[in-house]
Amino acid sequence: MGTGSPTSIVVMGVQGIGKSTIGRMLAQRLGARFIDGDELHSPRNVELMASGTPLSDEDRVPWLHAVGEALAAHEDGDGVVVACSALRREYRDLIRGHEPLVYFVEPWGPIELVRERVGSRTHEYMPASLLQSQYDTLEPLAADERGIRVSVTAEPDEIVDVVASDYRSQTGGLG
Repeated sequence: MGTGSPTSIVVMGVQGIGKSTIGRMLAQRLGARFIDGDELHSPRNVELMASGTPLSDEDRVPWLHAVGEALAAHEDGDGVVVACSALRREYRDLIRGHEPLVYFVEPWGPIELVRERVGSRTHEYMPASLLQSQYDTLEPLAADERGIRVSVTAEPDEIVDVVASDYRSQTGGLG
């Protein structure tokens, strides 16, 4: 894991970008627990998304607090990696309100590539029709945010190698 505080990582981004795949692999590499942020949504949010309705900020706030609380709730010496869209800076700031040292991983790729991936998978409640609204909402990590933006054109294990190396350099973690 690391020296100092336990691992707290959010793998962010649009649907179909690889948050869960990268998050699970990264958690395994770091010896941390993985949480899929989808599991932290309220039944109402799930219903809205399943109907093709993008969530409003009002809908997202309790969910973002739940993500932040999950990050902050780890036991001493344990760590957690959460897959969570965290598309806007203000959403990430809300999460940082719970866990100030959280490290963000932003897998990124062109919408055409992600649309192809989304079209070849089945998601319980996230229709492909919401992909454009997510790209429209996405605010990439800013230079003053702790984390890394990585291309999803590489294989997942290569992405995890890059992320683990950057995580080590930014946090002193053992990743």
